[in-house]
Amino acid sequence: MLWIKALHVVFVTSWFAGLFYLPRLYVNLAMVPAGSHAERERLLLMARKLYRFMNPLMMLAIGFGLVLWLYYGIGRGPGQGWMHAKLALVLGLLGYHLWCKRLLRDFEHQGNRRSHVWFRWFNEVPVLALLAIVVLVVVKPF
Repeated sequence: MLWIKALHVVFVTSWFAGLFYLPRLYVNLAMVPAGSHAERERLLLMARKLYRFMNPLMMLAIGFGLVLWLYYGIGRGPGQGWMHAKLALVLGLLGYHLWCKRLLRDFEHQGNRRSHVWFRWFNEVPVLALLAIVVLVVVKPF
């Protein structure tokens, strides 16, 4: 079980690295001047590659987490309300991940209507989710 837990932590950490950095690329894309075609294409290439790299990391993180939960029973049973809250946050992060794909498509089709300031706030969502998840898993407040 400890190997599964270690792999879960590694892939969660890796997925979060992507969730932290991809919106930062969006900040930079939103700031690209209209005539800077090469800079825009370079940032789009980076964003596409990062998003493709994040997908298997997300699937492995969730897969190992499901093994811990369903096979080893971590977080199941009475007094495990923290796991329900964690799962709700993970579902929210899945939605965030998919929203990142939609935003990438907007940039690819030059349909972005949001400012770099909006993306700076958007970039903070995974930070807050990570903080909440770590507190739930370590402290188990309920």
